[in-house]
Amino acid sequence: MTALIELRVTLLDTWEEHTLHLPRSALVSDLKRATLARSRIRRPAVEYEVKYNGARLDEGNRTLAEAGLQANAAVIVLPIRRRPAR
Repeated sequence: MTALIELRVTLLDTWEEHTLHLPRSALVSDLKRATLARSRIRRPAVEYEVKYNGARLDEGNRTLAEAGLQANAAVIVLPIRRRPAR
């Protein structure tokens, strides 16, 4: 059985925080897609990036464990190209 990791993920578009339970072997890109799906965002996932402790996480084929994410870590998903404030 694969151990799950609980993460607090905020989507910048909506400022909603979601708690996700994903396997440590899940890819960083899986976390991003799960967050966008939960918030019903229809923009392509490639238009978003994932940040942890202020640094962009490489999505390659990197797992959550390889990215150094610990239980209850706060992660943010945000558009790569930010929209100007009005």
